[in-house]
Order: sequence, then structure tokens, then C-alpha cells
Amino acid sequence: MSDISGAAIAGADGESPILLVAPPARNILIDAPILRTLLRLAWPNVIALSAGTCVVIAETSYIGRLGVEPLAAMALVFPFVVLTMTMSGGAMGGGVASAIARALGAGDVDRASTLAAHALLIGICFGLAFMLGMLIFGPALLELLGGRGSVLANAIGYSQVFFGGAILPWLMNSMAGILRGTGNMKLPSLMILSSAILQIIFGGVLGLGLGPVPQFGMRGVAAGSLMAFLISIFVMAWYLFSGRARVVPKIRGLRVRQAMLADILKVGLISCFSPLQSVLTISIFTHMLAAFGTEILAGYGIGARLEFMLTSVAFAFGIASVPMIGMAIGAQHIMRARRVALTAGLVSFLSVGLVGSLIAIFPDVWVSIFTDDQSVSAASKLYLSTAAPMYAFIGLALSMYFSSQGAARVLGPVLAQSARLLFIAIGGWWMSTHGASAANFFVLAASSMVLLGVLSCLSVLLTRWGPKRASTWSLQPQAPNLTPASLTSET
Repeated sequence: MSDISGAAIAGADGESPILLVAPPARNILIDAPILRTLLRLAWPNVIALSAGTCVVIAETSYIGRLGVEPLAAMALVFPFVVLTMTMSGGAMGGGVASAIARALGAGDVDRASTLAAHALLIGICFGLAFMLGMLIFGPALLELLGGRGSVLANAIGYSQVFFGGAILPWLMNSMAGILRGTGNMKLPSLMILSSAILQIIFGGVLGLGLGPVPQFGMRGVAAGSLMAFLISIFVMAWYLFSGRARVVPKIRGLRVRQAMLADILKVGLISCFSPLQSVLTISIFTHMLAAFGTEILAGYGIGARLEFMLTSVAFAFGIASVPMIGMAIGAQHIMRARRVALTAGLVSFLSVGLVGSLIAIFPDVWVSIFTDDQSVSAASKLYLSTAAPMYAFIGLALSMYFSSQGAARVLGPVLAQSARLLFIAIGGWWMSTHGASAANFFVLAASSMVLLGVLSCLSVLLTRWGPKRASTWSLQPQAPNLTPASLTSET
């Protein structure tokens, strides 16, 4: 697709043609002010993910009404659910959005449409892998984490239903990644919002057994999530294949092309190691805390839910930066891409840190929603007072992770996650052998958040995004690009 249009007219001598060149079509993701554009893209995500937080609150609340053991069971299985959602939505979904944004930034709509079809294929394959992996190895993993008796039985029941339909969240988030890569944040956000509402309704009715519906417990809660995901898939599939999106996945006559898979996987596959390591870190930490008893484990689970909620805010700004950075990279505006990354990181750090600090000061605002048990409440308050202010660094790390996806340079933030994993594993092992208390482990968790945030930020600052290192941080105006994307972003 040509971005420069012109017309030849006769010159003054009647012979020499003069080429009139029309200015390229404006793309607000490349040309508009950074902070305003970032906020414009992020606000639908903030609203939708806030609704997703309501799911976290509601789900934990009615699981708490089922008893302390189901609440502890959710703490066991929750890392695997988070892994599925973050790997499909933030990691591989970010890789999909990055590849499509870079293609559109270079003005290649045909390539973007082909990439979209390959993204759906990747989502299906990964969903099947998750399904088989958790159905076969899930019970052993949950037992390895410390699940015993009724706690283990509840955790297995939830995982069998949820991961039996693992292809659904993968397919849903692949479609959302395609749309976000075009700059369309509204529809994916609307689907998250509607899915959140439906999860609360379906999960509550099936889990607690309201009205004529029998109580299915943890299995019912999981089934409610899958039903909500399926509805979102139908809506986004209709939007994509009806031609309303800027790209239409080329399914008919699709030939799997290695170059297209590589363009997505070079970002998405490496990115998957970040949530994988994050969940492994949480799992190791959960296993260590299990030794202190069910109350400590359940209390930590309540605190971890707050972390998940606040990182959703960072996710909103981070995922909004992916198409901005991807299109800027595709159009060779490296300096702008850098500025987008720093702006998104600062906004994420401040917003997450502010809420985390307030909850640390007033923990009852959060804890009282989930439990009346004094022992569980005390454990949760202790964790929040120690770790919640440090959630700011988790927000910073997540934003840097998404910025790196947009630039297709994601290795640094992934290695930062590796450093946190080693810090928790080695530090936790040492503390376990020296009779440390649960409070000491909470300090370890908070320290690891600071480490992750600092290293992730440094990795972005020190990684070359453009062809010339000296030019990436230059404050001098760049030469105009002659082939910017001709599409105006849909926000």
C-alpha cells in the first residue's frame, strides 16, 4: 500500500511534468501527543480490567462462603489460572499485537491480515497444550504445592473444569490481541467488561447454587468462567470476519508460513517465559507458606488477589503502549517509541503504588470483603502492610515488559523475571533452613518486587531499539519518515 499519492501536471513550459505530492495520511498513534494518546487508549482497558477486578473480588468472596478450605484451594490453583490468562493475553497476545502493529506501521495491511490468521492458529495450539498438560499433570502439581485432603480435592475439581476448556481463553485473547494491534482497544475492553459481569453471574449461580440450580462448588465457579469466555469469542469472531476490523484473518486457503509464525513467536514465545517464571515464583512461595498452615495460605491468597487487581491497572497502560510503540518502530520513529515506554512506565508506577500504599495503611478495606476469620484476616493484613506498597515496582515491571513487546525486544524484562525467581528460590530456601517466620517470607516477597521493577526498567533503558544506538535517546528531531502507516488508529 502506497502512503504517498501524487499527480503529474504540466510545467510552465508545457512539457516538463511537475509531481504534486499529497501529505501522508495522519496516524494518531504515531503523530499525536504521547500522554494524551496513551490515556485515550488505556481508559477502556482500565474500566474493563476494573470490572475484571470485580470478578476477582466476587469470586473470592463467594468461594470464601463455601469455607476456608475452598479458599485455600483457590490459592493453590490461582497461579495456574493467572498463568493461562497472562500467557494468552499479555504474553502471546502482546506478541500478536506487536507483530500486527509493526506491519500496519510499515503500511502493510496484507501482511497484518495474514499474521492475524496465524495468531488464531497459535492460540488454538497453545490452548490444546494447556488443556492436556493440566488434565494430565495438574493433580500432581497441586499436591506438590502442598494441597492435601479437602483442599486438594477442591483445587483439582476447579482445575479439571477450567483447563478442560483451556482453548477458550487462548482463542479469546488471541482475537483481542489482533484487535489491539490495530489500535482498537474498545471492543476487547468491552468484551472483558461483559465477560466479567457474566463470570460473576454464572460463577455465583453455579458455585453457590442459587434458585433452582444445585450447588456445584468450585467446579461451578470454573464453568461460569468458561461460559463467559465463549460468549466473548462469538462476538469478536463476528467483528473480525465481518470486515469491520482493519484486518480480516485470511483463513480461506491459508498456508502456514514460517516467517509469519516467527514474527509473532519471536516476541510472544519469549514473552511467555515471563508469566511462566512469575507463576513458578508464586508457586514456590506458596509451597513455602503452606508449611505455616491453612490460615496463612488463605491470608496470602487474599493479598495476592490485590496484587492481581493492581497489576491489571498496569496491564491497561502497558497493553495500550504496544500498538503505539509497534507502529512507531514500524515507521522508524525510535525516539517516540522510547518516550512512550517511559511515559507508560511512570504512569503505571504511580497509579499502582498509590493504591497499594493506601491499602497497606487501611487493609480492612480489602480484607473484610473476603473473610471474617480472625486468623486469616491477621495473616492477610500482615502481608499487605509489608508488600502492598511495593506493588508499584510490579506495575513498573509489567509496563516495561509490554513496551519491550512493542519494540520486539522482550528478552531483558524476561531475564529480570528470572532474577526474581532465583531471588525467591534461593532466599526462601535459606530462610526455611533458618527458622524464618511468615512475616520474614512476606519481606522476601516485597524485596523481590523491587528487584524485578528496577531490573526491568534498566533492561529497557539499556537495550537498543533502533539501528543506531546513539540515535535512540537523542532529543533532536528525527527526519520525517516517507512511509508512515496510512491508517488512522481506531481508539
